[in-house]
Amino acid sequence: MNKKSLLVRTAVGVVGSVMLIGVAGVAIADEIGEGEDVAVNVEITPEEPVGALTMSVASDSTTLTEGDAPAEDVRQFNGALPTVTVTDDRETVPESVFWYVTGQSSSFSTAAGDTITADHLGWAPRLLTEAPEGEVAEGPVVDTVIDGGPNGVGLTGEELLALSLDSGDARPTGSWSANADLFLKTPSDVTPGSYSATLTLTLWEDVY
Repeated sequence: MNKKSLLVRTAVGVVGSVMLIGVAGVAIADEIGEGEDVAVNVEITPEEPVGALTMSVASDSTTLTEGDAPAEDVRQFNGALPTVTVTDDRETVPESVFWYVTGQSSSFSTAAGDTITADHLGWAPRLLTEAPEGEVAEGPVVDTVIDGGPNGVGLTGEELLALSLDSGDARPTGSWSANADLFLKTPSDVTPGSYSATLTLTLWEDVY
């Protein structure tokens, strides 16, 4: 018998043995009884995004001081909004999103209960970070109720401080800073006192 035939016969014998063992194994399993199920569970959580879009404010307070009166029957108090910085260190930014910062003031009040409504406070936003391609822009000037006109609403509602029309375009710069000139205008016969208000700044990101 040549070597080739021997290899073929040996292979057939091995396969036959395996088949027999397999048949015997099935028979034994049938004799033991039915198999049992094993539940396999896995919880796959969303991947944590790398980085974040955040906002910081340089100070938590500012003071307005009296300046030149724009008219005989008006008093004006001026100050500056502490620098607001938006930082985007995300590795990737969703498509078709934009961010913006708004500001809204409460009424001014004294311990004695005297008030000056928020429509007497206006601002003129100013972008401090260069944006040669227009990636970010400052919001419009908001006048006071004493100024009148279509923009004479004061900071009674959420007014725009800064806006990025595309978060993806703004992200490579890393951070953007803005502030605003604040001006409070009151009637000349306003009740004297130490007034305070809260100006709330909010960073939003939305889809367009």
